[in-house]
Amino acid sequence: MRLMSLMLLMFLFVLVVTCNATKDIFILAGQSNMAGRGGVFNGKWVGVVPKECMPSLSVLRLSAKLNWEEAREPLHRDIDMKPCGIGPGLAFANEIVRMKSGGGRYVVGLVPCAVGGTRIEEWRKGAHLYNELVKRTIESVKNGGGVIRALIWYQGESDTVREEDAKAYKGRMESFIQNIRSDLKLPNLLVIQVALASGDGKFINMVRNAQLSIKLPNVRCADAKGLLLQRDNLHLTSMSEVHLGIQLAHVYLASPNHHFNYTKNS
Repeated sequence: MRLMSLMLLMFLFVLVVTCNATKDIFILAGQSNMAGRGGVFNGKWVGVVPKECMPSLSVLRLSAKLNWEEAREPLHRDIDMKPCGIGPGLAFANEIVRMKSGGGRYVVGLVPCAVGGTRIEEWRKGAHLYNELVKRTIESVKNGGGVIRALIWYQGESDTVREEDAKAYKGRMESFIQNIRSDLKLPNLLVIQVALASGDGKFINMVRNAQLSIKLPNVRCADAKGLLLQRDNLHLTSMSEVHLGIQLAHVYLASPNHHFNYTKNS
């Protein structure tokens, strides 16, 4: 019993030290495939966690209450009120830790912000989702606790329903990127978006083409096309989310522009 108590105290000590360590911070935003629906069936998550998504003391997440804690699936459980399961976030973070730690101490902080079923227009400057993203991002680096490395964005399925939304997607996404960079005072913020594999409507290719045609500086793309979908033909399976997370990590690590710091108002 005494040994178990000692081990628990050691674990809590390491967790506190990790939470206070300087972190490489990644913002996870978009809709359901970012929030994670892997392993969700009939409105419930089955609870199976792939080994690539297992928790680690090197990976933290910012909770809805703005506290750093050990990252565990589902990452978006208190952010997206719909049933959440496996998304790409933890596989992404674990792959980065694996590639960059080199046996040393390296901490990744994830800031979940995705909400299922949302159109790009709902992320416009001044809208609730946009404001929450900005608030949570700024809170994540409060008191010098981290460095914002990238915004990881997976959204657009809801914009495939109406042709006018699909046609407007490129302009709206470019405005979103420019506004976020301006409001965070990160003019060169790395944005990694996911090109759609599926959609709620018939204009999937129109939205994909809009995503792939964005030429703003420091915008990279990972492609979800070809990844296995669940029976609803909309959401990625758990293993597809894992593969996407690893792909996103490699896109990040291959980018030369991921070292920009958040700067406060003077």
